[in-house]
Amino acid sequence: MPRKEHHVVPNPDGGWDVKRENAQRASGHYETKKEAMDAGRRMSINQGTELIPHRKDGVIQRPDSHGNDPCPPRDRQ
Repeated sequence: MPRKEHHVVPNPDGGWDVKRENAQRASGHYETKKEAMDAGRRMSINQGTELIPHRKDGVIQRPDSHGNDPCPPRDRQ
């Protein structure tokens, strides 16, 4: 089963968007990346998706899993 994702991506007209994978429209548009990351994290936690931030050049930064992680870390004892 493929994982579900929210991406934080730069908008070509300025600002930042939060988009579901393969979505044509953004779930939200924000002036700053911090605002987009905060909103994207809330959406991701609520929907149990992977949050994938991108840099302005499109390179993926550190993903953050909020459910259905295919490789969850083992519990430390």
